Amino acid sequence: MRELSLHILDLVQNSITANSNLIKVHIEENTSENLFKIIIEDDGKGMEKEFLEKVRSPFTTSRDTRDIGLGIPLFEAACDRCGGGIEIWSEVGEGTKLVGTMERNNIDRPPLGRINETISSLLLFDNVDIEYIHKVNENEFVFKSTEIKEIVGEDINSPSIIKWINEYIIENLQGIGVDIWS
Repeated sequence: MRELSLHILDLVQNSITANSNLIKVHIEENTSENLFKIIIEDDGKGMEKEFLEKVRSPFTTSRDTRDIGLGIPLFEAACDRCGGGIEIWSEVGEGTKLVGTMERNNIDRPPLGRINETISSLLLFDNVDIEYIHKVNENEFVFKSTEIKEIVGEDINSPSIIKWINEYIIENLQGIGVDIWS
């Protein structure tokens, strides 16, 4: 995939399929340690130990519609290519946590891309709350759908609110030094 935000979207869809109510997407950038970390954590149904051991294979999927699942293997390949890797923890009935790391300045690291669109598109799923935290060194931006819902109610996925959320995310990410498209 050309953008990390598309990897995130694909991985979060796994969390939605696992009946998560809360999905956390945390991105940490540390310039002094040359680290770019993506953490996706959910409170979904979790994975059995046997499935967890095979989940990195493209021939392992929980979907009924096809026999191939590329989300985790493609993300792992991107992390490996950029001097990092992934770790996955899961507990049945508790949820799953995936951590992907990369060298921040690695020439092969895909751009973050349109993370604002990824986050706002996730708001279209009913009964799912999103927590998005992006940290660059000591600067941090926090977005919680629960806080937005307290203000706008259930109209969170109306076109005007989604447009505002997109602009809000872009403005705040630029404010902490995130270059979304590179």
